[in-house]
Amino acid sequence: MNPFETVPIGSTGVTVTRLGLGLAPIGGLYRSVGDDVATATIDRAWAHGIRYFDTAPLYGAGRSERRAGAALARRDREAFTLSTKVGRVLVRGGDRDGMWAEPTPETPRFDFSAAGIRRSYADSLARLGLDRVDILHIHDPDEHYAEAIGAARPALVGMRAEGLVGAISVGMNQSAMLTAFARTGDFDCFLLAGRYTLLDQSGLGDLLPECRARGLSIIAGGVYNSGILADPVDGATYDYRPAPEALLAKARAIRDICDRHGVPLRAAALQFPLGHPSVAGVVVGMRSPAEVDDAVAMASVEIPGRLWRELIGAGLLPEGVPTP
Repeated sequence: MNPFETVPIGSTGVTVTRLGLGLAPIGGLYRSVGDDVATATIDRAWAHGIRYFDTAPLYGAGRSERRAGAALARRDREAFTLSTKVGRVLVRGGDRDGMWAEPTPETPRFDFSAAGIRRSYADSLARLGLDRVDILHIHDPDEHYAEAIGAARPALVGMRAEGLVGAISVGMNQSAMLTAFARTGDFDCFLLAGRYTLLDQSGLGDLLPECRARGLSIIAGGVYNSGILADPVDGATYDYRPAPEALLAKARAIRDICDRHGVPLRAAALQFPLGHPSVAGVVVGMRSPAEVDDAVAMASVEIPGRLWRELIGAGLLPEGVPTP
């Protein structure tokens, strides 16, 4: 695949590159990154040709947005697509999440009210130092569906009508609730994390056909399922927890077939979601220039069609699944 091909998001006029840079890691996810490495990571992505960047207030309690804004401020604003997320506002104090190794004085608090959505967006723009983002995702409304669909959704619809954002979306780690959002007819795209991967195609049962029928776009995240599809060793994680033995065995069986075809498992995992016509791009979290180089290399590997056919024949992918 060409990781730098630009693809439209629905009918919005917004585009993304097939490979996008996920900016959670530069917020200090699990271990410190530092300003210099964060900037170098974005610079390396830019030098390769990546032009889609995804961040959120949650990532390092604002640190990812600040670092992203500082690195992107030197670029032509018309030359890249940026997304961030709403549904959490940052407040002073509170209990800090141990996932983030570089704490700030603020902590995220859920707020899906109309006022909270507008405040979250305004605060994000201030941290980014920009006057707009292109795609705005409602972030993780799992336990807040009623408020998200009743208050956050019309707020985003209004903001899009005002020209404040180009496309509106919801980002989650499940497909069922995203399907309900899709059926409102109000959204342009969805960020589906971990539910349309080489290991888990559950989004194929509901969200993807709904988006296909409506002309909506999917951005696939979590393509390595938090680590197991990068390297299925003992202790590998799946959805940020130790992977069950059955999933480890399946990931290793997929890896063995990839090895027979001379294809790295990471390459097959990164490229698989792009076989579906509704998937516009994939977002991969990267914390260093070396990880950017690796993701670009994996996205550029030529994968023979017989590899996908063998995975289907072995029962490791479902019959009829679209493949790249």
